Amino acid sequence: MIFSRRMMVAAALVMLAGCQSDAKPGGAAAQADSEIDRCGASQYQQYVGKPLSSISSLKFEHAVRAIPHNSAVTMDFNLNRLNFLGDEKNNITKVYCG
Repeated sequence: MIFSRRMMVAAALVMLAGCQSDAKPGGAAAQADSEIDRCGASQYQQYVGKPLSSISSLKFEHAVRAIPHNSAVTMDFNLNRLNFLGDEKNNITKVYCG
C-alpha cells in the first residue's frame, strides 16, 4: 500500500516536471512560437472584431483564407496560410496560421 502511494507520487512529479517551459528569450519556446507564426498572423491581430470585408484591400505575402461562419473549408494544414475566421455577424474572431 505504501509502495503504491510512493509510486503514484513519483509518477505525478515526473509528469509535472514535463510541464516546465523554457523561460530564456530566444530559447526553444521562442523558436516554436516563430514556427507557429510562420504566416505572420501576429501582425494582423488588430483585425479581430472587425468585419471580414476589412481585409479585402490588404496585400499579403502568403496565401490567405477568409472563413465566414459555418462555411466549408479544406482540412489541409498549411503553416504558410493566413486564416481569418468569421462569426455569425461576419466579424473576425480569430487570426491564425494553418
